[in-house]
Amino acid sequence: MLKIGIAEDDVKIAALLQSALEENGYEVQNINNGIAALEAFPDTGFNLLIIDIMMPGLNGLQLCKHLRSNGVHTPILMLTAMGTIDDKVTGLEAGADDYLVKPFHLRELLARVSALLRRNAISTIKTEPKLCFEDLCLDSYSKEVTRAGRAIELSAKEFVLLELFLCHPNRLLSRQFIAEQVWDINFETGTNVIDVYINFLRKKIDKDFDRKLIHTKINMGYILK
Repeated sequence: MLKIGIAEDDVKIAALLQSALEENGYEVQNINNGIAALEAFPDTGFNLLIIDIMMPGLNGLQLCKHLRSNGVHTPILMLTAMGTIDDKVTGLEAGADDYLVKPFHLRELLARVSALLRRNAISTIKTEPKLCFEDLCLDSYSKEVTRAGRAIELSAKEFVLLELFLCHPNRLLSRQFIAEQVWDINFETGTNVIDVYINFLRKKIDKDFDRKLIHTKINMGYILK
């Protein structure tokens, strides 16, 4: 049984989430503040974390940053009452893999949970555990990424995105293809989440190196070359 951790201080919302997830076969642990969640969530028994931004003690953004800096790669779905692009980007930059704006439909929540779990499972099952291109290497087993021998910390979603590029070197990947492979969604022309994550990835694997690996083909997509 897959285990999901929830950090949500609103008792009614937490109970609703737990009930819906348990009805769909997940084991759920509810935590009502950020500090307690920071102690519990590094446990490797969790397959997914659902974190609300507004919490006492430690807010969701701070919690997410602490978890990522401590090497926790568990997929994180962020819940937020703030739906502007800047708010969403802030959540993604903190290390979240996806976001859901309140109020939300339980069907959408369950679909996003399923997609994150499925994508994370696929990313760990590879015939070639180590993928390399030029001086960039990714280890699917240890979840370690290096470039020129230098360790690079990636969020779970950044890791899957890089893995997709490394599985298709020198091949132009359309935004539609990336969306379907990494997010399991049909591409929506109004969203810029793919571009945001490409920028995140570039800052980590290209910014400090003279030789750039991720390139943009305007109006076509991206390529690792």
